[in-house]
This record gives sequence, C-alpha cells and structure tokens, in this order.
Amino acid sequence: MSIKPVALTLGEPAGIGPDITIAAWLRRNELQLPPFYLIGDKDFIERRARLLGVTLNTSAATPDTAAHLFADALPVVADGHAVTAEPGRPDESSAPAAISSIRHAVADVVAGRASAVVTNPIAKSVLYRAGFKHPGHTEFLAELATVGGRTPLPVMMLWSETLAVVPVTIHLPLREAIATLTTDLIVETARIVATGMKARFGVARPRLALSGLNPHAGEEGSLGKEDQAIIAPAVQRLRADGIDARGPLPADTMFHAAARKTYDCAICMYHDQALIPIKTLAFDDGVNVTLGLPFIRTSPDHGTAFDIAGSSRANPSSLIAALRLAARMARAKPAP
Repeated sequence: MSIKPVALTLGEPAGIGPDITIAAWLRRNELQLPPFYLIGDKDFIERRARLLGVTLNTSAATPDTAAHLFADALPVVADGHAVTAEPGRPDESSAPAAISSIRHAVADVVAGRASAVVTNPIAKSVLYRAGFKHPGHTEFLAELATVGGRTPLPVMMLWSETLAVVPVTIHLPLREAIATLTTDLIVETARIVATGMKARFGVARPRLALSGLNPHAGEEGSLGKEDQAIIAPAVQRLRADGIDARGPLPADTMFHAAARKTYDCAICMYHDQALIPIKTLAFDDGVNVTLGLPFIRTSPDHGTAFDIAGSSRANPSSLIAALRLAARMARAKPAP
C-alpha cells in the first residue's frame, strides 16, 4: 500500500516558510523528496515565488490528488484564508492563516488523508497578539489531539543523524524549569521517548542517557541535591520498567563523539541543556519531532527569520530533513 502524502503547513507567511517550501519543491527530483502538499493560499505562494525570481508551477489540489500532481506542480490545498503579509512584515492575515493551516493538516492526517504533519515555523509573538493561548506549536498540537477530554503529553525531540535529544522541561524560565522538574515527569517523558523510538524509528531497545541537572551531576550531593533526589529515582523506575536508561550523567561529557555512540537519545533536564549541543552539531539539518501524539509531526529546527524572508537566502536543509524524516517515520515498522 502506498504512503499518503505529507501535509505541510504554511507557517508564518511573512517568514521564510514559503521560501524554503518553494526551494524544497524545486529540488524534489534531485533529492527524491516524498510527495507533500502545502496548505494555504495558492495566489500568495505564487507571489512569493515571483519575488524570489523563480519559476514555480502550482496546482490547486486535494490530499487525494497531491501525490499525482507533485512531480509537475507544487500541490496547494486551499484552507479559505487569503494572505496579504509581505516578507518580514506580518499583518492581520498572518495569524489566521498560520493557525488554520495547522488545524487543516492535523485534520487531514487524523482522517488518513495524509501520512504526517510537517509544520513550517510560526511567529509566536504574532499569534499571541491574535489571542493564541498556547506556548507554541507543540502544546497546540496536543490540544488538537485531545480525545474524550484526555490531552496527550507532547514530548519534543530534536533529531539528527548525529544526535537526538529531548528536554524534559521546555519553554520555561530556568528557575521555573528547575521547580517543575519531578521524578514523575522524567519517567513519563522517557517512557514516551522509548515507545516512540520503537514505534516510529524501529529501535528495538532504545538506549536512553539521562543528564544530571547540576554541574558534574551534583557531585554526590555536594553541588545540589536534585540529581540524587529527583533524577536517580527516575532512572531506577525506568530500569524496573525494562527500559535501558542510565544516569544522571554529567552533561558536560555527554555529547562528544565517543559518548554519543553509547545511547540513542539524550534526555536532558531543561531546554538549553538539550538544544545547545544539537544546534552546535546539526544546525542546518536538525529536525523537531513531537512524540506522544497519535500522529507524526516534524518541523524544521529554526524560526521564521524575518530578516531574510523573500531574499533567496533561506536554507531549506532543515525542512528537507523534516520532510524526509516524516516519510521515514510513516514507513517505519514498529520494533518488537
């Protein structure tokens, strides 16, 4: 049975999402990209292509016709929102178009019309001014996945061929992140990672390395009690569950080449502890993956880059990696 196409969201229309979408489609044959369709305003994407000085064929599409059209034209599925934003200048059309595109993509994949959702970057500040209530993409996707009043815990993984990392606490000030960190949260996050790596990456026995919170993983309590009191019990519980987990490990020695060979994913305690190493090692081709949802979601691991939107300087590498990984995850056979 053939895999359905990937549903690609518009993202913030004033950002580089349209630019990298166009660039990715233009390289579809060279890179053998999986079929995808863009959800948004066809006239808008054609205007952006003209501004970029490229020849772009587009076609009004449905999810069912997208794969057939993909070889000759960028399939665009309309969502009813006209876009007037110019590069680098979000306007009143930005937030409704970005939000509608996400809703539409999730509905398509839940209904089986698409194999996965790939989201272009959004501008949170633009959405907040329009009344958006969520910290970001991840939390909004979790709400859209709510069934029977049960909202899944979304887990953000940053993945590359070089390194995969998961922050237990995400978009919180550091003081709040430390206060939020609990043994239960670490255990629940790591369980979702182990399940996701088996189901979506085909890893039969995922090896998880849990970082310490404090320097040198607390030096047996002399540099902070959290490592012994919060993280070590989480590791013990995970091992009791049959999960290959170890730690807490000093974060400053976890990410060199030899250390990375000993685990499949690093579970880190806060945002920058996870994102600094992967953005150092895989800045251009890192992919944001949301685990714990009942559908596949990936995203480029960068922002809207308003300063270069519409200039032909945006690098599509991370979007290309996100599209490829989404298709790979959709094809993956769950590990036993």
